[in-house]
Amino acid sequence: MVKRILTVATGAALGSLVAMGGARLALGWSLWPNRELDRSGNYVRQVLQLVNENYVDAKSAEYPALTHAALHGMVESLDPHSEFLEAADYQQLEEDMSSEFGGIGVQLEVRNDRVVVIAPIADTPSERAGIRRGDELVKINGERVEKSSSMDAIVGKLRGKPKTPVTVGFLRPSTGKEFEVTLVRETIKVESVRPPEMLSDHVGYIQITQFTERTGEEFIKALNKLGEQGLDSLVLDLRNNPGGVLDAAVDVAEPFFDKGELIVYTQGRNPKDRDEYRAEADEPALKLPMVVLINSGSASAAEIVAGALKDTGKAVIVGERSFGKGSVQSVFKLNNGEGMRLTTARYYTPSGRTLHEKGVEPNVEVIMSPEEDQNIRLQRTRRDVVDPTEFKDRFGVAPVADRQLQAALDVLKAERLLSEREPAPQKKG
Repeated sequence: MVKRILTVATGAALGSLVAMGGARLALGWSLWPNRELDRSGNYVRQVLQLVNENYVDAKSAEYPALTHAALHGMVESLDPHSEFLEAADYQQLEEDMSSEFGGIGVQLEVRNDRVVVIAPIADTPSERAGIRRGDELVKINGERVEKSSSMDAIVGKLRGKPKTPVTVGFLRPSTGKEFEVTLVRETIKVESVRPPEMLSDHVGYIQITQFTERTGEEFIKALNKLGEQGLDSLVLDLRNNPGGVLDAAVDVAEPFFDKGELIVYTQGRNPKDRDEYRAEADEPALKLPMVVLINSGSASAAEIVAGALKDTGKAVIVGERSFGKGSVQSVFKLNNGEGMRLTTARYYTPSGRTLHEKGVEPNVEVIMSPEEDQNIRLQRTRRDVVDPTEFKDRFGVAPVADRQLQAALDVLKAERLLSEREPAPQKKG
């Protein structure tokens, strides 16, 4: 059904060439010093020296620690999405973008100062060990998990090289008892595109959980699989999708656009800093009734896809207004394995509407409570548990109706009825 070739390597190579050219040009310009930069740099150096030489705690005022603190403050004061990345954080970002890492396969969240299991990832050490939703993480390798511990620190202790062991202690609220399990870390491959489903009336369903380097390829495979089963309409679920790689968003939208059509563009601080992303595949666009599901947890790349499809009339958007994260973060690799994520541009839909702080407004609004949303999220994640009694026993909550998905099916049904309706006979004058 879909035989499109996804081309990302060429763009990456061109990006590298542009970056290297810019570096050489900057080196040439350094013959003419930037006086404002020099003055600012000297001022920062003066403050660093004063703190280092006079602060009461000499160890806290060592130059490396002060420098890192200054870098965090400088970058992270710009906006909520720019940040200086320590080496461990930069490595984790790379793992997240590749959707592959060594760990035990468990999703965690902080709730009332407790680290609680959202759900174990299917077919991972955590699930095979019987870890359940609601279990509280209390120990890692014999050390208590303190209330002050950050989630990054906890995840960092759980992750590690594949085939290495980690002993994890849990408290199960239903019994009030603690237990420990020793798990052997594995390479956890998180599927960004969950296995597709064929619903009733040849309606296909595809859920994308995040946009990673593999998402485009996974999405095409899912479309092809549904095509082999007689797909004639589609529900694309982007709820609670935090976004990710821009190229992946373009790859997902591209099958529905003809060659040369604009999908999204970014605009930087200067008028010339505009990058357009257009469909490149030679095959004609897929033209089929489609609904995209979004909610307030749909952000960034998810909003790009939803905004492009809505803007061009290729899909009906159902759910809640999306998050409104419409800015572009470029990742720069620095010395010592560190990095920086910096906002360098903003996204715009094909018609020129900004997504930043506005989001995508649904055509059909269906608001769900946080409890419903969390329950539905779990149900879509664990589609292998279909019996309601087993679901409640295992996860502590009963399944609920997915009202947003039902609204999407109603939209597709109405569209089908309208397209099948015979035109009324013309009256003779």
